[in-house]
Amino acid sequence: MSDVFTTRVLNVATGATEKVVDITGDCESFLREAAAGRDGLLNVFVPHATAGIAVLETGAGSDDDLLAALHTLLPADDRWQHRHGSPGHGRDHVLPALVPPHATLPVLRGRLELGTWQSVCLVDTNKDNPQRNVRLSFLG
Repeated sequence: MSDVFTTRVLNVATGATEKVVDITGDCESFLREAAAGRDGLLNVFVPHATAGIAVLETGAGSDDDLLAALHTLLPADDRWQHRHGSPGHGRDHVLPALVPPHATLPVLRGRLELGTWQSVCLVDTNKDNPQRNVRLSFLG
């Protein structure tokens, strides 16, 4: 393991439904080993054209509200130029412009520095791809 840069890839099963998956625990687990009490940055990246990373409150309905807002902004209908896959799949390819495929977060003394109600989440509206990879990288 490098003293400066460490990385791990998570495999996240999102299934055949639209989901917001809280991966905060996975990030914290990774940092216990990778950061080892040091300060630095955690980069979270999803290498998919139809998924994103969001920092938001979960468990109080905000995750469902995000999916509802995405339905309003990006309806799953036939308006999209990109037309392969499930009906409305073209909207999934626009998602990363609104929910970026990455987040860079501060790490202090080996711990993720989030606000009280913040969680790191994988946002996946693509029902055609039930498995996602998320790359966690620590730069000390």
